[in-house]
Amino acid sequence: MAEHIPDRAIVAVLRPFVRATRPVLDGLRESDPFGLRTRAAAAGGADRDLRERVLDALAAVEVPGTAAWAAMDVPARSRWWVRRVGRFTTLIAAVPGLGGALANRLPVSKAVGAAGQGLLLVAIAGEHGVRDEDGLVNLLGAVLFDRDLHVAAATGAEDAAADARAAELTGDLVDAGSAPTLARVGRAVWRLGRALFAVEDELDKRPHGNFLHEGLGMLPVVGAVGKYLGEWSGLKKAAREAEKRLRRQDHSAGGTR
Repeated sequence: MAEHIPDRAIVAVLRPFVRATRPVLDGLRESDPFGLRTRAAAAGGADRDLRERVLDALAAVEVPGTAAWAAMDVPARSRWWVRRVGRFTTLIAAVPGLGGALANRLPVSKAVGAAGQGLLLVAIAGEHGVRDEDGLVNLLGAVLFDRDLHVAAATGAEDAAADARAAELTGDLVDAGSAPTLARVGRAVWRLGRALFAVEDELDKRPHGNFLHEGLGMLPVVGAVGKYLGEWSGLKKAAREAEKRLRRQDHSAGGTR
């Protein structure tokens, strides 16, 4: 039987993880997969009609910062994050080079799956207006590890250690004067996965796929597909559990006003 990991050890891992998710989520949020922002900037004043058409197209795309996004409700935004995080983490798992040397040393499904679920929980919580660090640590502990953590306020030393660790996890993602690239975000996600391996015995508690995904994952050739489908299923389960908890908090807060 695995040794019980005390709450303070889990909190010490999750606190810098939460801090490091912010620039990673910003990288996912600000990416421009259709090149609309780039085309709008390139159009400049040379062709006003073209610029307006591109800006209109950008405004209609459901991505953060657009008019279409502002019109979306919280559940719709949460579903967007499930797709965004799920597709991206599947991509970096499929292209290990995006993870650098770490990708050769960590099990793909556990590392990327755990980091992806953690990223998703922080993103969904943000759409519900929850950005308090202790609250996010509690949410991750409950959904990822099935633990009702006791989260005490960080001491000065713990706060400094969390800042230093978060900086290690984000690495070159926040270099001044340069926009986040796919490779940089990918490496940061791998580092987030590595960080959660400090509590590896707890990772098996996180939401997973069903027995069909597990069975498919054991087969030759198609095993990788089974693992990815299992992680995708687990990601959606994590999202549903987070939504349930956050709605409960919303109702509780509304009842105390």
